[in-house]
Order: sequence, then structure tokens, then C-alpha cells
Amino acid sequence: MKRVFRAAFALALLLVPALGRADPQFSLLVIAAPSTYHYEYIPVARDSLERLSRLHAFTIDWRKDGTPLEGDLRRYAAILLLNTPADTFTPAQRSGFEQYMQAGGNAMVVHRAAIIPAGAWPWYEKLVGRSFVNHPLTQTGVVTVLDKGFPATFGLPEHWLWTDEFYVTTNPFDIAIHRVLGVDEASYDPTRIWPGQVGHRMGKDHPEAWFHAYEKGRVFVTLLGHDAEMYRDERYLQHLLGGITWTATGLGEQR
Repeated sequence: MKRVFRAAFALALLLVPALGRADPQFSLLVIAAPSTYHYEYIPVARDSLERLSRLHAFTIDWRKDGTPLEGDLRRYAAILLLNTPADTFTPAQRSGFEQYMQAGGNAMVVHRAAIIPAGAWPWYEKLVGRSFVNHPLTQTGVVTVLDKGFPATFGLPEHWLWTDEFYVTTNPFDIAIHRVLGVDEASYDPTRIWPGQVGHRMGKDHPEAWFHAYEKGRVFVTLLGHDAEMYRDERYLQHLLGGITWTATGLGEQR
């Protein structure tokens, strides 16, 4: 008799919608492909982002390579490239990503994903909005909020001590971006770099996060996010959440 009751109770739970469970607002494709210096972050980032997705009612499709770019991407509100080396994408995957953006898709680029060899995929360099030169050794610097009204800065102090690889970039395609975060080069040594390399100063205009329109969609880029432990830092996770929310929905800006 007890078995019958338990079976009936279990069936009832399946038939009744889960109480308090919010319908997802959007679906996000996350591509987190390992590279030589970026792989330990993956399980930490996945755990943290999936927790955020449950808390904030969106779904994540987590993938380890660019294979999904060859399929139907229309169900995704945005694609997040999380430290993924985009130059490893096949021609078919590159074409799929381009078609997705040209159809109104949206993209978010984090840290290592902003790096691609010059000339390897000009379309992607333009999507990022800046081209990578090099970076000094990991150091603690002062990150500054340049746009208090953008969701990726909500909850961040105006001046934020952060330890990272502060990428040096250029703008060979003359892409207009809206800067969200910058870094104060007086707070660290941009010339402290590996033997055989030359450290560069960018001066006052040294963006660390930005957004812009590309093709028919939205793009948000943050250069922060080198170390696995960063994906346990609540301030950094709020930065990512703000970027995800805006990229997927276009909402949240305060002007």
C-alpha cells in the first residue's frame, strides 16, 4: 500500500508545475573552450554562472567548443565566449556565428576570447572592437567605472582594486565603442613584462570593458577574468551578470 501511495505522490509531483520556479527569461549559449593558459577556470565559472542563471531565471547551454555554431542558433538571446580562443573555430563555425549576428543575434566576449591573431578573422576583430597587442605580468591595479548607468557596473565601486592581466589593445579598424570600465596605468607598471617583450602604455584611454553595436546585434566585451578564483568573486560575478543581462535583453541602462 505504501508503495502505491509513493508512486501516486511522485506522479502528482510530475504533473503539477514546480511551485516558485520562474519561467526562463532567455537562453544563453556559453562556449568555454580551454586554451594553454585558460582551463582551470572552467568548472568554477560553470558552477557560478549556473547558480546565477537559477537565481535570475535564464537558462544556460554550456559547451566546450564551437560545434554549436554550426547549428540553429535562433533560440539563443546571446552567445557568451568565455575565455574561448575564437581562432580555433572552423570555417563552418565562423560562418554560423557571422550569420547569427547578421540576423540580429548578440555576443558577449570575456578576457581571452578578445584575443585573435591579426588578420586571422577580421570580422571577429571588428566584433570585439579592439585588437590585442600584449599584456604585462599579472598585477593589482585600480579599475575605474566610466559609465555608472550601465548594468555591468552596478554594484561596483567607482575605484576598484583588481588583479588581472591588463590587456593592451589598438583600434586598427576604427571601431567606435562605448567605454564602461577603464584602468589607471599609474596604479601598476605596464612595462613589467616577460623578457624579450616590450610593455606598452595606453595612457588615460585604457578601456577594460565596453559595448557597441555590430551587424544587427549588441556586443559587450570585458577584458577582466584571467584567474579561476575571480569566478567566485561576487563583484566580478555581478559585473558578468550585468553584461549578460544587457547583451541578451538590451535592457537595464540608466541614462
